[in-house]
Amino acid sequence: MTGATGTGPVVVLVGPMGSGKSTVGEIIARQLGVSYRDTDADIVAAQGREISDIFVDEGEPYFRELEREAVAAAVAGHDGVLALGGGAVLDEKTRGLLTGLPVAYLSMDVEEAVKRVGLGAARPLLAVNPRRQWRELMEARRPLYTEVARVVVATDARTPEEVAQAVLDALELKNA
Repeated sequence: MTGATGTGPVVVLVGPMGSGKSTVGEIIARQLGVSYRDTDADIVAAQGREISDIFVDEGEPYFRELEREAVAAAVAGHDGVLALGGGAVLDEKTRGLLTGLPVAYLSMDVEEAVKRVGLGAARPLLAVNPRRQWRELMEARRPLYTEVARVVVATDARTPEEVAQAVLDALELKNA
């Protein structure tokens, strides 16, 4: 098992925005007695500005490069629970970094996304016609999430605690 041995994250969470990666990740980390890290938060801290501002000011390709670097640093230097930004899997090199790691894909449908995030304001890729754009994003990303994931856990109609337990069960990890 990775994590406690210092060979990488004990769990990596991927999935669309609003799937609960941060909330579920914090719960899993607490239950396993390890630390939690979010690559989006790493980027915001390093850049001193929000991701939506990076998208507007520098463009998506620049952000994806920052994201690839953040994921590489986290995979190499973090042995707790790691959550990746929703689009991190778009990058082939990032997907390669996840090979062999205990990755869980937190899935959800568009109606659940609407309930959770409203598909609005601070989501730069969903500025116009959010439902259609979310569906299009998911059509492009779902196969990539599935490709990198060891397990897929549906989050629809589940509490964060239920999702966390489902991830732990699916990856056969024991609570601390």
